[in-house]
Amino acid sequence: MRQLLGTLSAVALLLFIPNIIHAQEKPSTEKTSNSIARVVAAKVMTNYPDGQFYPERLLSRAELASILVKGFQLDKRQAVTKENVKVTDVPPSNPAFNDIQIVLKTDIMKGYRGNLFFPNQRITRAEALAIFAQAYGVFQFPDETVNEILSQYPDAASIPAWAKKAIATAASEGFVNTDTQGNLSPSQPMTRGDMAYVLSKYLQRQQPQPETPEIPGGNNNPESSR
Repeated sequence: MRQLLGTLSAVALLLFIPNIIHAQEKPSTEKTSNSIARVVAAKVMTNYPDGQFYPERLLSRAELASILVKGFQLDKRQAVTKENVKVTDVPPSNPAFNDIQIVLKTDIMKGYRGNLFFPNQRITRAEALAIFAQAYGVFQFPDETVNEILSQYPDAASIPAWAKKAIATAASEGFVNTDTQGNLSPSQPMTRGDMAYVLSKYLQRQQPQPETPEIPGGNNNPESSR
């Protein structure tokens, strides 16, 4: 009898486990969908001509440049009046030419030796988060604070030294997403879905906070009651 009960319990547990996994995965899917909807509505990122967003597709340097110009309105910064930067692999005929010029002039992104930009090169999560933080404004945290912020991530040791302060800025502001184990995965390529999450959190920060509601027949000034 005990053996039968044990077998039934095991079967019930096996049947229940997929439901647990599905329940854990669903919020993540919902968050991704909400993030995509927000950035598309804000016209910071766009769908492909077929109407699909393709969050799993990898982000290129040229795409990131265009996204940041839109998201941070970099075209309105004074530095854009500078002379164009020579980049031999991005001719004026390139659709992202103007955006790439803007991120170079504003020092949000850098070129490579030989006046190259490598517009089609895939970008890592560490690079994308660091560049995003550069556009947002990197906080000048002391090293101790940076290490403390990053210590919450199991793979913090794999974050490149040059990106730590910038990623700590993004993390402290709640702009960073992780995998199910809480890893940042800095060396992994940045996907469109990842970038949508980061931008969505940024856009939420830009929304005006609701004002304190007025009390009918009352006075909102706490000093008036003294």
